[in-house]
Amino acid sequence: MAMSFIFWICLCIFSVSAELQLLEQPIKSDGSLSFLVVGDWGRKGDYNQSQVAQQMGKIGDELNIDFIVSTGDNFYEDGLRSINDHAFDKSFTQIYTAESLQKQWYSVLGNHDYRGNVEAQLSPTLGKLDSRWFCQRSFVLNTEVAEFFFVDTTPFVDKYFLRPKHHHYDWRGVLPRKEYLSNLVKDLDSALRNSAANWKIVIGHHTIKSVGHHGNTKELVEQVLPILEANNVDLYINGHDHCLEHMSSTTSPIQFLTSGGGSKAWKGDFYRLDQEGLKFYYDGQGFMSVQLTQANAKIVFYDVFGRVLHDLHLSKGLNYAM
Repeated sequence: MAMSFIFWICLCIFSVSAELQLLEQPIKSDGSLSFLVVGDWGRKGDYNQSQVAQQMGKIGDELNIDFIVSTGDNFYEDGLRSINDHAFDKSFTQIYTAESLQKQWYSVLGNHDYRGNVEAQLSPTLGKLDSRWFCQRSFVLNTEVAEFFFVDTTPFVDKYFLRPKHHHYDWRGVLPRKEYLSNLVKDLDSALRNSAANWKIVIGHHTIKSVGHHGNTKELVEQVLPILEANNVDLYINGHDHCLEHMSSTTSPIQFLTSGGGSKAWKGDFYRLDQEGLKFYYDGQGFMSVQLTQANAKIVFYDVFGRVLHDLHLSKGLNYAM
């Protein structure tokens, strides 16, 4: 069904390090860039996934989006079983059918994806089934307006290794873990330091700062956050908590944005809502849009009906929320 957008998008892949690939994404002729962000979605249309997809199609058309970002947990409950798993078609191709969503999707893995066959979800074969699909553990997407750093956050979290309970995790490509994480941290730091982008945006599945169900991910706070702060990152975008959320940092200009409302939401499941830095929290389904120019960024959160819940406007040297 999907058109072969990978050709007109001129998607090029280069090697920038042992772990990170560099992709190129063109921007609009007016120098702007726009995209949608959705996470925690793959439930074969259930839990309002189809309704969220419908509104994404409408907003995507209004904004003339250039691509879509998925923040992980792409297929519930346990990722994909194989490259022939019908969940890929039923949770992705058959759901995001709007014309405006027939653009490149850039996806990272979530913890639920790691419970399945990770190699299947990373396989180029899925891109042949639906040319919109691109998923890698970690990679860099470069544009003239911004640079995006997609980070594989699941292997950082100790409990998936120490207390797996009844879940099996596919750690192929990750073990030995210590070496994998050491290389990833070094590669991320190097890529950020060498970036001349006006906007630096890091995308991962797990929260760094959140008042939602999972709260802060201590391993990312300890191992990743210092790198983001040292390299003047503007936005950290994640899923994992099934909500929409905006928190600011008290020690840096980083804005923490959660878009994990692609399907099942956790109504009423959160920590204290008076935590310092909290700007917006919504415990329902929805998604996020981002519009960028060299000087300005506009982020908007939408609910399952397409209603605007929260706006965030940023500019170099000035930021405020409405």
